Amino acid sequence: MPFIGTQPDVGGYSVLDNLTASATASYTLQKDSANFSPSSANQLLVSLNGVIQKPGTSFTVSGSTLTFSSALSSSDSIDFILAMGEPLLVGTPSDGAVNTTQLATNAVTSAKIADANITTAKLTGETIIQVKTAVDTSVRSTTSQTFVTASNTAQVTITPRSTSSRMLVMCSGCITPTDGDDAFHTTIFRDSTNLGNSTNGLQSGNSVPGVVLTFHPFCMTVLDSPNTTSSITYGLQFRNRNQDSDGFAEVVLGRNLAGSSDPMPTHMTVMELAD
Repeated sequence: MPFIGTQPDVGGYSVLDNLTASATASYTLQKDSANFSPSSANQLLVSLNGVIQKPGTSFTVSGSTLTFSSALSSSDSIDFILAMGEPLLVGTPSDGAVNTTQLATNAVTSAKIADANITTAKLTGETIIQVKTAVDTSVRSTTSQTFVTASNTAQVTITPRSTSSRMLVMCSGCITPTDGDDAFHTTIFRDSTNLGNSTNGLQSGNSVPGVVLTFHPFCMTVLDSPNTTSSITYGLQFRNRNQDSDGFAEVVLGRNLAGSSDPMPTHMTVMELAD
């Protein structure tokens, strides 16, 4: 339904301060003795010697400086300059006034989410705010009966952006007990803290008696709350279990049927989640 009565104007219309022509092409625009910067030349209606000038051709604007296409003289008359449709200042939007319709596609970047001006309270659910990954492409082995890294590089160092963040930690790979009737255990450490069982870790498996090699894929996932903004390291650690107590006990990370050639990679991924 159309508006009944006089249509309300949106924006401002202002006659700028008088300008006196002289032997120059450039003049400073002012409103009430203060410099005035229009958004573009198209915002101005300029009358020179009784003739309306064409924006962009007869004159241009840069900041508060209006420049005619050629220098004037003292005999010229700048009759008036009318600034039309000044931007309407909306101030701070009311709560709930901005929704997805007002947001341009791809306008909210990860950098903006990380900015302190966009708090986690404004996010729906948990949001991934940073991701770190690491991969180990070498064969690693240990005979240790306690958890060790065995120099594997599936280790991710990350600095949380908030003490309230949670870390989704995922690790996958392939591990092999090389002696029959023995076992392996894998786990994830945060610095020196075992995020699994102190003895058995997060995942384990065993070889069959009398069979030398058995290959076990593993995949571990932990949702951790480190409660810190200091740098921390999440890493894979693994250990052997010499179940039959014989003279040989070893587990190998990344080995396959081809032996030590073409190792199976071990992956570690850490995602920081904002509450």
